[in-house]
Amino acid sequence: MMRMTDQLVRIASAGGGMKLSMQGMMTDQLVRIAAAAAKGGGQIILVYVGSTMTDQLVRIANAGQGRVIFDFTS
Repeated sequence: MMRMTDQLVRIASAGGGMKLSMQGMMTDQLVRIAAAAAKGGGQIILVYVGSTMTDQLVRIANAGQGRVIFDFTS
């Protein structure tokens, strides 16, 4: 079951880490989740990033302040 963005933000704000697929998610959603992880101290791992534009990945990374890992192998 896929959680709604607001639920993922709450989990990340509480310090929860998670592995998410970029497929089917908008950059703005991932920026919100990454920013919440930065605030809460959780780690976010993003998979299926190969077709995502570099500028989008940079936005997510900036919001995450070191709390985001991009998995380019999947």
